[in-house]
Amino acid sequence: MQLDLSNPIILGALIGGVILIALFWVTLAGVKAANRSAAMMEPLARNLGGLEARVQSLSDGQQQLSGGLAQVVDLQSKTQAQMLQAMERRLEEVQKGMSETLHGTSTRTARSLGELQQKLEQIDRAQAKIEKLSGDVLGLQDILSNKQTRGAFGEIQLNDIVSKALPSDSYAFQATLSNGKRADCLIHLPKPPGPIVIDSKFPLEAYEALRAAKTGQETQDAARAFRTSVRGHIKAISERYILEGETADGALMFLPSEAVYAELHANFPEIVREGFAARVWIVSPTTCMATLNTMRAVLKDARMREQAGAIRKQLGLLHRDVELVFERVNKLNTHFGQARKDIDDISIAAERAGKRAIKLDNFDFEEIVPDPMPPLPDK
Repeated sequence: MQLDLSNPIILGALIGGVILIALFWVTLAGVKAANRSAAMMEPLARNLGGLEARVQSLSDGQQQLSGGLAQVVDLQSKTQAQMLQAMERRLEEVQKGMSETLHGTSTRTARSLGELQQKLEQIDRAQAKIEKLSGDVLGLQDILSNKQTRGAFGEIQLNDIVSKALPSDSYAFQATLSNGKRADCLIHLPKPPGPIVIDSKFPLEAYEALRAAKTGQETQDAARAFRTSVRGHIKAISERYILEGETADGALMFLPSEAVYAELHANFPEIVREGFAARVWIVSPTTCMATLNTMRAVLKDARMREQAGAIRKQLGLLHRDVELVFERVNKLNTHFGQARKDIDDISIAAERAGKRAIKLDNFDFEEIVPDPMPPLPDK
């Protein structure tokens, strides 16, 4: 077949075919190139995907870090706020404690000053009492330095002890005996032993000399004077206040000083024995009180013996009263027995009347049997 290239149609068709073929080959080459590019881009795409995942992970981590930083910031702010509040509370407590401490300190200081003032006032009062006591001591020394006032001091002390230990009707002060001698105190004890005399003696000068002795010679002289003084008192009491048939067979010598009494018994026992032999018993304020308590028991026993007859009489009257009570109780028992018998009879009669009423109510006239009359109670 021959183609007429001069024909424009055929020539156009050929040119179009050539163009189509060229386009096909170009397209085919582009497809191959695209396939090769795709094959080459696939690892790059994978790398880009991993890189994108890493970028996303970094972004997430950054967000988490940002959230953590925000939490840390919030926690730090909260912690700071709590620390500030705690510090403020602590400061308030410290201020309050300091205020209370200062207040308590001032209160205690004021109280201590008040107590100190009271103690100073007590010291002033004690000082005044000491001064008064010093004056009293000086007055007592003036009293004891004089024999008459010293004797009055012993008598006053004896009166105080006796009046506290015995009933007021069991003793007499400054009692005059049949020989004209006047005793400091006479205790009215029953016979035996009978009234007993207590005479107050105070050998203070001899005792003070004995206490003040410095040398052996002074001590011997003072002891000799002390023995002589006490022996003289024992002899005077034995001769004046022990009267046969009038007083007890003995008397008491009252020493108003425990120190003199202790000195006498500790260093002069022979004088005490001489007093026993002369039936003169030496007593101090303490032993005198004990002796008087014994006398009080004796007086109580004697008064009970004196009242024994009256007590027996009253017991007899009481016994008669008890017998009368028993008699009246027996009579009352008899009356109660009679009343109990009357009540039993009344109960029997009431029971009988009840039975009769039941029979009458049932019209059992034939069964009604007359009962014997109960006996009349004894009048």
